[in-house]
Amino acid sequence: SDEKLDLNDSKWEDIHVITGALKMFFRELPEPLFTYNHFNDFVNAIKQEPRQRVAAVKDLIKQLPKPNQDTMQVLFRHLKRVVENGEKNRMTYQSIAIVFGPTLLKPEKETGNIAVHTVYQNQIVELILLELNSIFGR
Repeated sequence: SDEKLDLNDSKWEDIHVITGALKMFFRELPEPLFTYNHFNDFVNAIKQEPRQRVAAVKDLIKQLPKPNQDTMQVLFRHLKRVVENGEKNRMTYQSIAIVFGPTLLKPEKETGNIAVHTVYQNQIVELILLELNSIFGR
């Protein structure tokens, strides 16, 4: 909404409130940031040879709607900053991927492969974080 928030207000001191709200925002979108119709394409991209993965994921991101691309770029740049402060917050590339993978990227209908999907979801998010500049430029 257009509500103005004062993040200096004491009710926002608990970082878990803010991160929970961020995750909830993405979880409750009508369609995930990585759209349903591209889920299998992203999974197939992460299964490729390591040196082909970045180009494949980059190409798929370019096929997403522009608002999704823009939101993704801002979100992943922020998450990269979180990882860069890992000494203070104990967040690693892998832990961010575990937290955000299933929220940002999921199949439209869950099949019996939930555990397998989770592995790929995490790997895709981790790859984007690790290769942020290659994928989105500087």
